[in-house]
Amino acid sequence: MNTNKIVYKDLKIEHICKSNLKHSYITVGKDAKVVLKTPKVSQRYIDNLLADRENWIRKQIYKIEQNPPPKVNIEDEVLLFGEVYSIDIDEARELRGFLEKLKINSDANVLKCYDRFYKIHAKNYITPRVEYFSKVMNLNFQELKFRKMKSRWGSCSSRGIITLNSELIKVKKELIDYVVVHELAHLKHMNHSKRFHDLVESHLQNSKELRRELKKIRIF
Repeated sequence: MNTNKIVYKDLKIEHICKSNLKHSYITVGKDAKVVLKTPKVSQRYIDNLLADRENWIRKQIYKIEQNPPPKVNIEDEVLLFGEVYSIDIDEARELRGFLEKLKINSDANVLKCYDRFYKIHAKNYITPRVEYFSKVMNLNFQELKFRKMKSRWGSCSSRGIITLNSELIKVKKELIDYVVVHELAHLKHMNHSKRFHDLVESHLQNSKELRRELKKIRIF
C-alpha cells in the first residue's frame, strides 16, 4: 500500500494505492478530509476521476462547513439530544463510572467508553419511543436492535427487524422520533413511495422539515 498527497486545483487529497482493490473510491470524512483509494492506475485516470467527481466532493465539503458537528471535549463533556453537557450531569453517571474503571487511559479506550455509554442511553430512551409509536401506528416489529453505524440512522428488514444507530441519542428528540416513525412505516411500505411519506406525515405533521434537518446532520 502506498500513500501520497494530491493537490487537485485547490483540493488537498490523500491518495491510497492498494494493489488488491478492484475499484476506486472517494470519501469525504466528517473533518472534510478527502481520501481517494485506487488500485494501481495512471495519473491520467486519477485526473479524469477527480474531474468527474469534483462537484460531488465540493458539495460534501460545503455541507460539512455549513453544518459542523458539535465539538465535545472528551472526558469533560457529553453530547445528548443535540446539546453539549458537562460530564458531571446525572445522566452521565454511568459514563463517569466506565472512565474511572479504565486501566489504560488511551484515547481509543476513552472513546469505547463513550460508545458504550451512548448505546446504553440510546436503548433506555429510544426503546420506549419505538414501543409508543408502534402502538399508535398499529404496526408491530419483531425485534429492535441498536448499533453504531457510519452511514445510516436506521433500517428495517422485511422480517420486521428494526436496527437503530446508537448515535441517534446525540440528536434532538424530535429527530429521534422522526427516525423511529420512518423505520416503523417501512413495516407497511418497504419503499419511499408517496404512501410511505403520507403515513409518516400522518403521525408527524412536520416530518418534511424534520427530514430536511436530519439530512444536514452528518453521522458522528
